[in-house]
Amino acid sequence: MNASVSDYAGEADLRAMQELTSRLWSPAARWHVGDLAWGRFQHTGREPEWPTRLWRAGERVVAWGWIELPDQLNLAVDPAYDGHGLADEVLDWFAATAPGVRRTVTVLDSETHLLAALARHGYQDAGDGLPFVVNMSHDLRDLAEPEPSPGYRLRTVDAADVPGRVATHRAAFHPSRVTEESYRNVRGAWPYRADLDWIAEAPDGEVAAYCLIWLDPARRAAEIEPVGTVPAHRHRGLARAVCLAALHAARNAGATRAVVGPRGDDDYPVPARLYRGLGFHDITRSRLLHS
Repeated sequence: MNASVSDYAGEADLRAMQELTSRLWSPAARWHVGDLAWGRFQHTGREPEWPTRLWRAGERVVAWGWIELPDQLNLAVDPAYDGHGLADEVLDWFAATAPGVRRTVTVLDSETHLLAALARHGYQDAGDGLPFVVNMSHDLRDLAEPEPSPGYRLRTVDAADVPGRVATHRAAFHPSRVTEESYRNVRGAWPYRADLDWIAEAPDGEVAAYCLIWLDPARRAAEIEPVGTVPAHRHRGLARAVCLAALHAARNAGATRAVVGPRGDDDYPVPARLYRGLGFHDITRSRLLHS
């Protein structure tokens, strides 16, 4: 199609990518606006590793591609433009930007227009037995009450909590590149809201667990991303309690539905088990394809 193309040039382009993401959102969608904010800001200094391009029809972004060098592509394409070969343009750009490697793209079963384009470009399913993500959804009309373990307190994050919040993330996801600087960048990104960033505080004041929720107000859709518990505080129901506190806050802020995307394979079953216990149910799953 005759689309204008530009390379990523900062936060205004991120907001444009998020606008397309919101417009395409459904419980079966690959991306939520929170994914882009968290993904772009959770680390610092990685921009040279992330060639990113936007395709526009007039003023509206209709596709974007975000490469994580050396060999991975994230993309979103408006299915209304599928007949114009727009997904093919994104994949051609990926091939030209990351030549000489076995290129990788992850999409969902529900993204049939992208699967068709990937097949045209020779991508093949990596097959079963690999880690995969399962999209889950929860109608927020039905929420249990949070019940923290005795001595623990559920509350929102404030600026003074940043060092402890970061230390908890790094302990939960060791090794991690999240830093105090990057987390402050996350807190400054749209659509971050401090009232949706929750922690479980231990009796000694340590941040023991956390849950960050992102709200897309246009879709009234909340996304959990991320959740973590310090290893020494696990098996006390803290992840469940802090997620429920954050989900109640999201519902109070206008959300009617929440989504989350944990691993779905048997090698890492605990997160999916947690979310199903909260009332989330499976919608679709990811597929990994190689060139």
